[in-house]
Amino acid sequence: MIDVNVSNGTIDQSEIDAYIAYGRKKYPGKSIVGLDIKLDGDYVDLKYRFATQPFERIRRITGYLVGTLDRFNDAKRAEEHDRVKHSV
Repeated sequence: MIDVNVSNGTIDQSEIDAYIAYGRKKYPGKSIVGLDIKLDGDYVDLKYRFATQPFERIRRITGYLVGTLDRFNDAKRAEEHDRVKHSV
């Protein structure tokens, strides 16, 4: 279900469906959760709202790109613990 808000006028459902289809084509891979449609005479402003996507932080630790230390053995965990952390 997509939350649709229309301001400054009214439009029919077929036009709303066309704007949603346009957004899905323009932003593949993103999930549209909302659409704000602002009517201004002959112009239409569209603002799509997307579902948040989780991401995993990846760091370079002791020469490896990792997200967590789960797969490190005891020696690598100790190496990570003993390293000098630099602040930005």
